[in-house]
Amino acid sequence: MLDYNNKNFVLMVEDLTVSFDGFKAVNDLSFYVEPNECRVIIGPNGAGKTTVLDLICGRTRATSGSITFKGQNLLKMREDQIVHAGVGRKFQTPSVYEDLSVFANLEISYPKGHGVFGALFFRRDAAVRERITEIAEMVFLTEHLGQKAAFLSHGQKQWLEIGMLLIQDPELLMLDEPVAGMSVAERRKTADLLNRIIADRSVIVIEHDMGFVADIATRVTVLHQGQVLSEGSMEHVQNDPKVVEVYLGH
Repeated sequence: MLDYNNKNFVLMVEDLTVSFDGFKAVNDLSFYVEPNECRVIIGPNGAGKTTVLDLICGRTRATSGSITFKGQNLLKMREDQIVHAGVGRKFQTPSVYEDLSVFANLEISYPKGHGVFGALFFRRDAAVRERITEIAEMVFLTEHLGQKAAFLSHGQKQWLEIGMLLIQDPELLMLDEPVAGMSVAERRKTADLLNRIIADRSVIVIEHDMGFVADIATRVTVLHQGQVLSEGSMEHVQNDPKVVEVYLGH
């Protein structure tokens, strides 16, 4: 294994394994995410991609190994503690408050309102409004701030949920198939969004759309049967014979 001790990684996943009734969904997995990196994880269905995100955010408990985020051992923390430590997670299906406006969805996600007392004594002030306006512009929803989330397109709901995470200012953002169901134009705008996001944070993306991956990836990790099959630039993994055989060539 390479010596990673001299690197200042945001996230270190080392020797990670999780077993379900004897089946190893993730098997002795190691990878390292740098600041301002967009790491894309690809692989065939059942490769363990979503399980990796579940392990990082605390939704699933590891059988063995370690996950270290900025020096903190995530395996010893609850899901809510991991969120407050600076890890944000978006699932495959958009999860927004459809009866609320775009503005209200962003406002309710603002970190000042976290916790019972925070919610009780939360007051909308100029700083909150300014931050909501800034995030809405970033995720292409400025013209929809007063609109109910229920009336947004599927792609716009995806952007809103990303905005709800960004307003919490996580240092690591994890997105599971963010462009699934989007139009070609929406995919291009999402690629632009992610390329701007990594100026301030690291991002892990699970994705099947290879064109989109090529537009956003700093580094690509290919999983197969819960293990790293190949890792490197998009060009490197595309030309790796093992990847062509197992995934891209299918």
